[in-house]
Amino acid sequence: MKAVTISLFGFLLVIAAAIISFCDGNSKVLCIGSEGQALLTFKQDLIDRSNRLSSWVEGEDCCEWHGVFCSSLTGHVKELHLGLLSTSPDVYAPAAEWDAYFRSKLGGKINPSLVDLKHLSFLDLSNNEFGGLAIPEFIGSMKSLTYLNLSWANFLGAIPHNLGNLSKLHYLDLGLNSLFEAKTLQWVSGLSSLQYLGLSLANLSKATDWLQATHNLPSLVELHLSGCSLNNGPSPISVNYTSLAVLDLSQNMLSSVTWIFNLRSLVSIDRSSSGVEGMIPSGFQNMSFLKFLDLSWNSFSSSSTLNWLSDLNQLQFLSLNSVGLQGNFSSAIGNLSSLTHLDFSNNQLEIEPKYLESLCNMREMDLSNNTINHEVSEIIESLSRCSLDRLESLNIAFNKLSGHLPNQLGQFKTLAYLYLNRNSISGPIPFSIGELSSLKVLDISYNRLNATLPQILGQLGNLEHLDVSNNMLEGNISETHFSNLTILRSFWASNNMLTFIPNPSWIPPFHCEGIGLGNWRLGRQFPQWLQFQRNMYSLDISHAGISGVIPTWFWNLSTSFEYLNLSHNQLVGEFSYLPISWIADLSSNLFTGPLPQAIFSDLGDLFLSKNFFSGSLFNFLCNSSNNLKVLNILHVESNLLSGEIPDCWENMPMLEVLNLGNNSLTGKIPRSLGSMRLIESLSLRNNNLFGEVPSILQHLVNMLVLDLSENQLTGSIPAWIGDKLSNLVILNLRSNNFQDYIPDQICALNSLHVLDLGYNNISGAIPKCFSNLSAMATNLNPHVANWFSRFYPDNSFYFGALLVMKGRVDEYSTTLGLVTGIDLSVNSLTGEIPKELGYLMGLLSLNLSGNLLTGKIPETIGNMEMLESLDLSMNRLHGEIPSSFSNLNFLNHFNLSYNNLTGQIPSSTQLQSFDKSSYIGNHLCGPPVTKNCNKKGEAPDGTNGGSSGGKKTSEVNWLYVSIVLGFVMGFWGVVAPLFLIRSWRFAYYKKLEQIGDKLYVFWATIGM
Repeated sequence: MKAVTISLFGFLLVIAAAIISFCDGNSKVLCIGSEGQALLTFKQDLIDRSNRLSSWVEGEDCCEWHGVFCSSLTGHVKELHLGLLSTSPDVYAPAAEWDAYFRSKLGGKINPSLVDLKHLSFLDLSNNEFGGLAIPEFIGSMKSLTYLNLSWANFLGAIPHNLGNLSKLHYLDLGLNSLFEAKTLQWVSGLSSLQYLGLSLANLSKATDWLQATHNLPSLVELHLSGCSLNNGPSPISVNYTSLAVLDLSQNMLSSVTWIFNLRSLVSIDRSSSGVEGMIPSGFQNMSFLKFLDLSWNSFSSSSTLNWLSDLNQLQFLSLNSVGLQGNFSSAIGNLSSLTHLDFSNNQLEIEPKYLESLCNMREMDLSNNTINHEVSEIIESLSRCSLDRLESLNIAFNKLSGHLPNQLGQFKTLAYLYLNRNSISGPIPFSIGELSSLKVLDISYNRLNATLPQILGQLGNLEHLDVSNNMLEGNISETHFSNLTILRSFWASNNMLTFIPNPSWIPPFHCEGIGLGNWRLGRQFPQWLQFQRNMYSLDISHAGISGVIPTWFWNLSTSFEYLNLSHNQLVGEFSYLPISWIADLSSNLFTGPLPQAIFSDLGDLFLSKNFFSGSLFNFLCNSSNNLKVLNILHVESNLLSGEIPDCWENMPMLEVLNLGNNSLTGKIPRSLGSMRLIESLSLRNNNLFGEVPSILQHLVNMLVLDLSENQLTGSIPAWIGDKLSNLVILNLRSNNFQDYIPDQICALNSLHVLDLGYNNISGAIPKCFSNLSAMATNLNPHVANWFSRFYPDNSFYFGALLVMKGRVDEYSTTLGLVTGIDLSVNSLTGEIPKELGYLMGLLSLNLSGNLLTGKIPETIGNMEMLESLDLSMNRLHGEIPSSFSNLNFLNHFNLSYNNLTGQIPSSTQLQSFDKSSYIGNHLCGPPVTKNCNKKGEAPDGTNGGSSGGKKTSEVNWLYVSIVLGFVMGFWGVVAPLFLIRSWRFAYYKKLEQIGDKLYVFWATIGM
């Protein structure tokens, strides 16, 4: 017996040795030939643009191929890992990096040869691009599969129900595709071994049995049904997922899922974006194992309580982002010592800093966009009590933080992401910030930080993105500030008062893709150090004092800039080509020559205004080589462009803003402008356009701003403006030759804020229906300004307008939406001022001067308490100044001169603060005019409101007579013809303008 035992033991030793020898590679098992051939057949139908499968070569061992894993005992292919494992680029990445990512995705077709892999248990094709193919039916016959992942691969169509035959499946993920028309989920009931089921974004709106079908899976641990259009439907009497730990029902409009609270074993719940309203349910307090809870993007009542949170002492992840909460919930999170991720962003919450002291495991905290009104030092100091070695991300942007950044900030050694932007933090940037050795992103923009950038920032070797823009930083920046920033990818610092003029031979250690140095002082020479940057996608060096020609190497920094802002410098030269794919701002420079003849076909916004571009618009707009189909904004005002406006605007169907103002364009307004149905702002002001306004413009129903002022347009004011352009906010037809009366249809413009018809030949009465201009009838809501505040990276505005307000011409942009005014001055309007004008309570400026208006000033004008400017001068008004004018407390421009007004100027009002010239040419008395009133409150006969009231004299002062005669002769000989003959006037001022332009170019060229 002993001998038998020894022999058996020896035999086992031999077997063991053989196995060890086999496993250590001395006796390697090769790929099965038929399976290798099946894989090569599978590869033939794939599109592999990045050559990921280059190792799949016939004759080579397929077990060594990329993504292929074989059994070490039999050589059969067991696993196929072809999912794209690399994560997508971050939001800062340029287009080239995103393109490389998408190129790495496999595409094409899935060949049925996979069926020949009889022992395949693991198949991952996730995160690829299969172009809308249906999920192959044959996958349902691969009975050995235990793992199947087809998520995020752009499959389209119905889910094959024969996937229910894969009874060995433990893991099934078909999510993030475009799967639809699933009328039932009963096919999953046969997957008795399933532990993970992912069907996110599959359309299950008709699958009313989803709850019953998934409830019957005894081994199910994770269920992901995000964005599946689920409905409540009939549910079983008792829901009891015996093994379920993770439940994702986000992005579904399920009004009631109270059965969740019976699943006490749940570890993770995601109910974000589910349209849940009312009070936050308190049933979560009994789920003691809960570690992950996401209720974000719902609409809970602001009076909801979070007291139940204190019972979830194992909670690690909590998100209540954008749920409408208000008030102070600090105490609710004070006991959550296990919490590692907290997101309370986009609410109206206040936080007491002391309750943050116990969150010792915190790694990521997002409290952005709330109403936190504390000193930033209080929050930093509270977090420093016990989370110094764990906190990785802190976001408190868009709050009301104040005070200075404390030195304790430098103690957070693991902090990688810090967002404190859009607050009111002041003081210097602490020197200790240079100790944040793990920092990757630092955003402290839009605060009140002063002093200068500390040089220690240059030691942050892991820093990738730095944003200090829109502060009050000042001083000189040196090369030391960037000494160790070798992986810096973006640097935004515009709108400070910093100076950076490095040594001409300086080579920066970084290769940034985005740089913003607007409003810096960069020296007169174009920054030479920029030539060492590569693959730039965004650059702002506007308002930088740079002059001269743009060097040729500059255009090689990028195959195409996405955003380029060189505006407000003294750059010279010509352009034939603009390699910019999104926004180009070259305005306010000294560029000359014709407009660029070639631009990128995907250019969206182009700003070339306030330069010296000349010639015709035709080659730029109508040249077939310029594809302008996606152009959204075009600003070329204030140049030297001439000729007619081309009639090819149908080439720009996406144009929303067009400004051709202040050039020398002639001819009629082209009819093809009416084809731009998306246009919102059109300015052709200050050109030499003539003829009538074409009626085809009535199709531009999205128009907000229409400015045709300072041209030679004739005819009547089109009635269709009021009938069709109902969204108009600004209508400016000033300084033309429009005739006839003001059409009543204008009164239908309920959104109108500014109406300027001044300096025309309009006659008739002022329409009483102006009282229907409702946007002028109420105090303005500041949010109206949002119509005109379309930001791009340097915070300039797309909308703007030149308006005559308070007696002068000003450009309005940021406040354009807050301006209201009516200007009908210098026409031939007759009749009385309608009392109905007084109903426009929100009006800020009213100018009716230089007309033939008669009658008394309506008492209702005094009800326009918001008025800042009122001009009724040079009419034929009579009677007294209404006593109601004492209500006009905001007036700062006021003129009643040259009428026939009588009586006493109302006393003890703001009217006494204006110069007597505001009343000259009337019969008024009392301050500020020098003539006192008699006992009846009237001016003595024969006196003028502007006279001195001194003793009359019969002596003739011949010096004064000669002055008067000289004035009369000079006026009628020179000035009057210019005033009365329009063509002379335009020729005279255009000649002056040309002389001024030539002098400006001359002095700019010689460097003055």
